[in-house]
Amino acid sequence: MGMNIGTSGKSDDFEVMAEINTTPLIDVMLVLLIMLIITIPIQLHAVNINMPVGNPPPPLTLPEVVRIDIDAAGTIRWNGESIADTGALDAKLSTAAAANVQPELHIRPDARVPYRVVAGVMAAVQRKGLSKVGLVGAEQFL
Repeated sequence: MGMNIGTSGKSDDFEVMAEINTTPLIDVMLVLLIMLIITIPIQLHAVNINMPVGNPPPPLTLPEVVRIDIDAAGTIRWNGESIADTGALDAKLSTAAAANVQPELHIRPDARVPYRVVAGVMAAVQRKGLSKVGLVGAEQFL
């Protein structure tokens, strides 16, 4: 199969084989075929799972957005309405905190407002327990 040996002892009688020994290749292919035949049924096994059936989620309700603007003079505006003092701001923040769905507070300070005014508003928001707070317009400081 693999070698063709002549009968005489002379080296001139040997012929060079130009054929490839395909026996090892066939063996490897058979092993791969058997492995494929064995693994395909494993991949096709399905596991039936009883998934729970529940109520669909409630419709998405977007929270109210409250804009708190602070101008350069330190005047605080609640959705465009000017607030006289910090007591009125505390009252509005208390009603917002008591709501079923807390509103999103967008605090937009002017670039020239003193830091203490902005820090005072943010401290009042924190005291009332409002957690959805964001500083809007920070790109003006860049």
